[in-house]
Amino acid sequence: MSNQDIRWRQRQQNFNRTLTLLEGALAIPEPDITQRAGIIQFFEMAFELSWKMLKDYLEGQGFTDLNSPRVVLKKAFEVELITNGRDWLQILQDRNLMSHTYNEATAVTVENLIRHTYYPLLAALRQTMLERDHE
Repeated sequence: MSNQDIRWRQRQQNFNRTLTLLEGALAIPEPDITQRAGIIQFFEMAFELSWKMLKDYLEGQGFTDLNSPRVVLKKAFEVELITNGRDWLQILQDRNLMSHTYNEATAVTVENLIRHTYYPLLAALRQTMLERDHE
């Protein structure tokens, strides 16, 4: 097993654990401000691990010049590791927005996006990568 192969699998484990934490936070039906901040933080962590996992996996497949999350997501979409490329790029934009600014109205909007759009994409990626792990 190559170092690159081991690296993506380690990131996959961390991604899966973080996604489980996000799932637990999303189980809170009406989060208060602190719980909402936790949801957003778990989402940020899961997203960060997702694109890094994809980068490591793609590099293990021989792809190069994957020097930013945007490039990684575009390549992952191109090779069908992810679907809804436009939504993934929106995740990147919202993650960047939330990591630099905290505004309650924006946080509520992002929480709803996480619940209804972004979490399902992350969960689908988990399934795809679990399938790749068993190939």
